[in-house]
Amino acid sequence: MDVVSLAISAGAVWGKVWPILLAILFFAMIITIHEFGHFFTAKLFRIKVNEFSIGMGPAILKKKKGETQYSLRILPIGGYCAMEGEDGDSEDQNAFGKKAAWKRFIVVAAGAAMNILLGIIFVTVIVCMDDLIPTPQINYFYENAYSEAGGLQEKDVILKVNGSRVFTTRDLSYELARDKDAVYDFVVRRDGVKVNVDGVAFQTVETEDGKTDIVYDFTVVGVKKTFFNVIGSSLKESYSIARIVWKSLFDLVTGRYGLHDLSGPIGTIKIIANAASEAASDSHQGSIIGLETLINIMAFISINLGVFNLLPIPALDGGRLFFILCEMIRRKPILPKYEKYVHAAGMVLLLLLMAVVSVNDIINLIRG
Repeated sequence: MDVVSLAISAGAVWGKVWPILLAILFFAMIITIHEFGHFFTAKLFRIKVNEFSIGMGPAILKKKKGETQYSLRILPIGGYCAMEGEDGDSEDQNAFGKKAAWKRFIVVAAGAAMNILLGIIFVTVIVCMDDLIPTPQINYFYENAYSEAGGLQEKDVILKVNGSRVFTTRDLSYELARDKDAVYDFVVRRDGVKVNVDGVAFQTVETEDGKTDIVYDFTVVGVKKTFFNVIGSSLKESYSIARIVWKSLFDLVTGRYGLHDLSGPIGTIKIIANAASEAASDSHQGSIIGLETLINIMAFISINLGVFNLLPIPALDGGRLFFILCEMIRRKPILPKYEKYVHAAGMVLLLLLMAVVSVNDIINLIRG
């Protein structure tokens, strides 16, 4: 093989490898941010932190400063903030279990809060990249628009779709995609008055993979950016993402979606890697659409992780928050041994779920 062929082969391999490395790096970042939230607030409340680690597995670097060992470990798939007495079995006065309940509540919640904050930053970047800020107000209809024939009008501000509140165009797109029959009940503000427009049908098309997509047959009004509406839009968009997470979980529980629709770390890495490849391709063509998509995915994952961690599920931060909240209400803690049993059972169930989802990811990866 000559030098040119070798270089081309190496370039082709690198072209497939670097998006995966970027996705893994992103996961490492959101986990580190999460653990830093715990670490920072623990230090703020003078809770002893035995170790703050980035990564899992054998340590590459270790350095002890004060009472805390800082570690960089070989596998960028996790991290941890090991606080003294997290299980309540330490006599150290600076142990986690010795601190007031409200302080422990903040420390436990801080990890998810940091993930949500990171997501908001990503969303703000997206808002700043666009020339205009889209609003859920109809600008104009395309020719022969089904939705116009169904009763919607230009300049209508869409307030609800099928009873669900619409704050952003993300809400609008999600609610339109969520429905199965492509017939919707709208509540709009028209000339300052709320108007019900029921039974609005949209045209549908069949995709190559056998799914049905609706045809968006109108455009929305965009407004010029200012400092204040960028901040306001970023917060509303982030709230919309959080709502989508909750609604998706509800749909999963009620059977609208199955386990085969879930993606774990493997599937998510594939999604990020594909988005990174598209962003790189678009950048060569002078477009930023792919980059916006990549940042949007990162925002969704970061907020998703934060919201999911706050669910009152044993072994998650939300499960620990639930026990602390019970302690604050009862004014006495639940016996530690019972809490341990609950978290242990929750961890087993979460690991089983992760195993099922990972197998599904691998199958989808093989199928391409």
